[in-house]
Amino acid sequence: MFITNDIKYIGVNDHQVDLFEGQYDVPNGMAYNSYAVIDEKIAIMDSVDVNFGDEWISNIEAALGGRKPDYLVVQHMEPDHSASIVKFAAAYPEAKIVSSARAFVMMKNFFGDNFADRQVVVNEGDTLSLGRHELSFVAAPMVHWPEVFVTYDSCDKVLFSADGFGKFGALDVDEDWACEARRYYIGIVGKYGAQVQALLKKAAGLDIQIICPLHGPVLTENLGYYINLYDIWSGYKTETEGVVIAYTSVYGNTKKAVELLADKLRELGCPKVAVTDLARDDMAEAVEDAFRYGKIVLATTTYNGGIFPFMHEFINHLTERNFQNKTVGFIENGTWAPMAARIMKTMLEKSKNLTFTEANVKIMSALNDESTAQITALAQELCK
Repeated sequence: MFITNDIKYIGVNDHQVDLFEGQYDVPNGMAYNSYAVIDEKIAIMDSVDVNFGDEWISNIEAALGGRKPDYLVVQHMEPDHSASIVKFAAAYPEAKIVSSARAFVMMKNFFGDNFADRQVVVNEGDTLSLGRHELSFVAAPMVHWPEVFVTYDSCDKVLFSADGFGKFGALDVDEDWACEARRYYIGIVGKYGAQVQALLKKAAGLDIQIICPLHGPVLTENLGYYINLYDIWSGYKTETEGVVIAYTSVYGNTKKAVELLADKLRELGCPKVAVTDLARDDMAEAVEDAFRYGKIVLATTTYNGGIFPFMHEFINHLTERNFQNKTVGFIENGTWAPMAARIMKTMLEKSKNLTFTEANVKIMSALNDESTAQITALAQELCK
């Protein structure tokens, strides 16, 4: 597949994977993208997952029509993009390997070989001429590994963006970009918003017409839409006005309270209400929603002197990704010693710029007139 006259797509689709990175459900698979920049010299941009190395080498051969690559550019050492480096090195013994110094250390760790006699070590601002095409290297540390760089081709105005602007899902499946790109970004890159913001500032100085990520489709139109979403996500801003209610419920009483709150929010005209059962729904989607919406209600029971395990896990997911800039309300349930609200608030203490609602809900086993009135007050406060 041609991206431009001189750049071809040579990546692969993976429908074998069930959990990406061992935790993210990917019902539509994954794409491991790789590209060939074909000029007087030829650069291959990144490799693919180890299970698809042979297919990738075949794609390279088909794309080059008998020519041999001069360079393999390794932007990111995570194994879904680096595991076939050894296969490439064996297939093309004359080719140089272009990467950062840190990446070559990682190659030694992964493969027992850092390809010392074939290294081209690049730093911020370095360039590599292929002929008409000149590749410029831009450091992107901790987006989302320390060795990462992205690459700009000034000839075709293409940004090879490493894991930036990636998404879940193979390329032979048609699905909404934003939904799976958001879940991918928040889950995998979300902790590193400051670093992504720094990279976006660097990218703003480049004339970018095409974005070629390592996962998901090549972006060729309306790039402002995608860049704006990345600015929102990495800036921890509210993307969608509304309330997400994340809950756990042992015997159904907390669930009843959540359903009542959701109904009241809708009656009051709340623009969007998203409800997620943390024990049954996809945790990554729940985390995605927590960052997407401006307000969140956490509802759970006191459990073993703490809070219900799924809620504990959920809050940990939020705080380790720098959860911030939200309005937070609580619903707690406890038969004899409710303490869930206090524990949840304590877990969120390190999060920045959280506003806690004045109205919160305490349920003593099951809803009564008092706790129902508290739900009404919480709904009214959230809809102000």
